[in-house]
Amino acid sequence: MITYPYHHDNRFFLLAGPCVIEDETSPLRIAETLVGITEKLDIPFVFKASYRKANRSRLDSFTGIGDEKALKVLSKIRESFGVPVVTDIHAPEEAAMAAEYADILQIPAFLCRQTDLLVAAAKTGKVVNIKKGQFVSGESMGFAVDKVRLSGNDRVMLTERGSMFGYQDLVVDFRNIPIMQGFGVPVVLDVTHSLQQPNQASGITGGQPKMIGVIAKAGIAAGADGIFMETHPEPSKALSDGANMLPLDQVEGLLKELVSIRCALKGQ
Repeated sequence: MITYPYHHDNRFFLLAGPCVIEDETSPLRIAETLVGITEKLDIPFVFKASYRKANRSRLDSFTGIGDEKALKVLSKIRESFGVPVVTDIHAPEEAAMAAEYADILQIPAFLCRQTDLLVAAAKTGKVVNIKKGQFVSGESMGFAVDKVRLSGNDRVMLTERGSMFGYQDLVVDFRNIPIMQGFGVPVVLDVTHSLQQPNQASGITGGQPKMIGVIAKAGIAAGADGIFMETHPEPSKALSDGANMLPLDQVEGLLKELVSIRCALKGQ
């Protein structure tokens, strides 16, 4: 089982799955498909899904099926397919609970400066994946890394997920990939959340899924160690972030292209 993907590996690794655990069965089907694809392409794989969505625009937005029930789904995926899983935590008291079921604890971008949350995640001993806030520079993420390391945990990585460009758009500054790698950590590019169009009048976040391939290929060319993407068999029916997900049947084709780019860069 991969518990900590390292950036010196010639391969890139993949964190992928649905935005949130929507029920007790569909995440396993998605995981089975992704495991099959990544095994065929020799891509280290981590299954991703939030057990609960705490950051929603509207009060009536779907947040989850219940914490314990969702975490048990993640645990079942880990046990059934022998792959690590990553999930978000939103408050310090969630860290120990989620750590019982997940291999990687993810800090949402809006919470990347929350010291108590970072320290609590670090103290579990799990890998901590910190998403770069939409409002901070790549250079400033060194302080987030320090908070984890100084709490006794060297197993940390950073994720670029775009920066605010006005009120309703994001832009990816690919300079952040080598900048954040300068802290001695693996750097992941989140190719789906980078294409969000937040703060819509409807209260439902929009997106540009047709650009996922462009952002992903540019990220691999820029040297990203890992790729993060959310995927769903029917994004239009997804209960969260459907507007910027990659349809599951398009994942393999994109990954093949990314492998080719990576091989070209490494002279393989």
